[in-house]
Amino acid sequence: MTGLIDWLFGQYADYSTLFIILELIAVVFGVASVLLARKLSVWVFPVGLISTALFVYLLWQWQLFGDMFINAYYTVMGLYGWYNWSKNKHEDTSTDDIEIEHIEASDLPVMALLSIATVSFVALVYYFRPVINNNFSFDGAVLGLHLFTWVDYTDMLTTALFLIAMWLMASRKIEHWLLWIVADAISVPLYFHKGLTFTALQYVIFTLIAIWAYYEWQRQYHIQSHTAYA
Repeated sequence: MTGLIDWLFGQYADYSTLFIILELIAVVFGVASVLLARKLSVWVFPVGLISTALFVYLLWQWQLFGDMFINAYYTVMGLYGWYNWSKNKHEDTSTDDIEIEHIEASDLPVMALLSIATVSFVALVYYFRPVINNNFSFDGAVLGLHLFTWVDYTDMLTTALFLIAMWLMASRKIEHWLLWIVADAISVPLYFHKGLTFTALQYVIFTLIAIWAYYEWQRQYHIQSHTAYA
C-alpha cells in the first residue's frame, strides 16, 4: 500500500507547497465547471476560467508547454463561450437553460482547421523544446523529430481533441461531450506518466462526468425539440 502511495504521490516531494495547493484548487474548480456544464449552467465558464488560468501558470512553471497552450486556449474560448451561452439562454425562463444544437456540415471546416493548426503548433513547440528549455538559446540545443516521444505525439492528439471540443462546447454542440470522453480517457495515463497525479485523477472524474453529461444533453435536446414543436 505504501509503495502504491509513493508511486502516485511521490513526485510531489519535490514540489513547493504553493504549487500543490494551486493544483488542488485548479482541480476542484475544473471538476465544478464540468458539473455546471452538464447542467447547462452558464456559470461553467467563470468557474472554469479560474481553473484554466491556474493551470496556465503551473504548466508554464513545469515546462509542459503543450498542456499550457491547451489551457490558454480554454481561457480564451471560455470568454467566448460565456458570451455565446449568455445570449442564447431561454428568454421565457428564469433558469440557466441554454439552447443546444447538433453539429452541422458548416462546422466541419472549422473543426478540420482547428485540428491542423493545433497539431502543427504543438509539433513546433516540441520541436523547439530544447531551445525553450535552454532559456530560448540555440547554443548547444539539438533539434529533430527523432527526439519526439510517444508522450509528444499523444499530446498532439489530445490537444486537437480538446480544442475542437472546447469550441463545440462554446458553440453549444452536443457532440463536444464525445470528444471530451475520448480525450479525457487518454489523458488519465498521460498525466500519471507526467507525474501530475491530482490532475490525472481529475481526468478520471472528467471522463465519468462527460459520459453522464452526454446523455443528459441528449435528454435536454429532446425536451427542447418537443417544446419547440408543441
